[in-house]
Amino acid sequence: MSTSIQARPRTITGRALAPDLARGAMLLAIAFAHAPLFVTDVSRGPTVLNTVAEMFHLFFVGNHARPMFAFLFGYALVQLLDRRLSGGADWVSARRLLRRRGWWLVLIGFVHVALLVPIDILAAYGLSAVLVTGLLRRGDRALLWTAGLTLVPATLIVGFGMWFPLSRGMSTYTAGSVAAGGQGFWELFTNRMAAWPLMVIFGVVLVVPGMLVGMWAARRRFLEEPARHRRFLVRAAVITTALSVAGALPAALIQAGLWAGPPGAAMLAASFAQPLTGYAGGIGMAAIIGLVAIAAGRRRNRFTTSVEALGQRSLSMYLFQSIVFTALFYPFGLGLQDDLGLAGATAVATGTWLVSLLLADLMRRAGHRGPAEILLRRLTYASGPR
Repeated sequence: MSTSIQARPRTITGRALAPDLARGAMLLAIAFAHAPLFVTDVSRGPTVLNTVAEMFHLFFVGNHARPMFAFLFGYALVQLLDRRLSGGADWVSARRLLRRRGWWLVLIGFVHVALLVPIDILAAYGLSAVLVTGLLRRGDRALLWTAGLTLVPATLIVGFGMWFPLSRGMSTYTAGSVAAGGQGFWELFTNRMAAWPLMVIFGVVLVVPGMLVGMWAARRRFLEEPARHRRFLVRAAVITTALSVAGALPAALIQAGLWAGPPGAAMLAASFAQPLTGYAGGIGMAAIIGLVAIAAGRRRNRFTTSVEALGQRSLSMYLFQSIVFTALFYPFGLGLQDDLGLAGATAVATGTWLVSLLLADLMRRAGHRGPAEILLRRLTYASGPR
């Protein structure tokens, strides 16, 4: 296996549009995925709207948001490495910095869970960065083989997690609910702290495949130079989207009650097909945004600039989502957990994203990088060169 550094130094003239657009859109997908977990009964509200929302989530949100985030996180690791190498750093110091950044993300994720919500992706991504940074020096074959091998346990974990509620006629959101119910702050805190270590371990397994594919893609600059890779991005977007929709169809039919009493083997197959093809669909979303960025880059408008600003402050706005969901859903806030169903939670997710879009644009106008981004940078470089 090759031991040469695959990510080569290159001149950095500014941030590419597509990665930031993708991160901005990713935050909407994350909001869609997380908000319904905070309600006590996803069936509450208009049946038609809830059914439409449920189909949308199964085809385009569930098990799509996480792979997209993982892909973009892995992509960013290569970008960070390239910037360090371009600035004259050697491999050892660059690797040390990336791992230090990963450990600080783990700590931020811990504080996020301790103070706000029981669902966190930061600690898992931080620990994953610590573990896979060494692969940045390995060849493409090592990246893709590792991605393929780790995809097996990742799919098994999510697949069994999906099979359990489907086989019992439950909503997957009900099974994964983090709604407070009648619990108070300290009871919720204790439960979050008890579950956090296991959540991080499982999280690492789930995100590593997407991260490694993102690292492979970043070496080819698919999102930084989308026009040059247009043909590949079109094929990737079409194939992955079609695959993810087809893979989600059996589970969607079962969840909606349109396929009643499927055989046990079919139920199991549907439970694994949805998350497996969801990995492809989530990564394909990044390809779609890469194509959008080609046109958006030619005709900049206020919306494009706002989404780009949001993507540049994705860490801050991800934490902002948790603050909003805590304030809106928990009983020591507005207590909307008992008033909204799936459609209502999806509407809250959309509204939260739009507010974050506005806040990010205001920060851009003020020349403010984002509080969490500033903090992470200061912590990362505190014991090393900038």
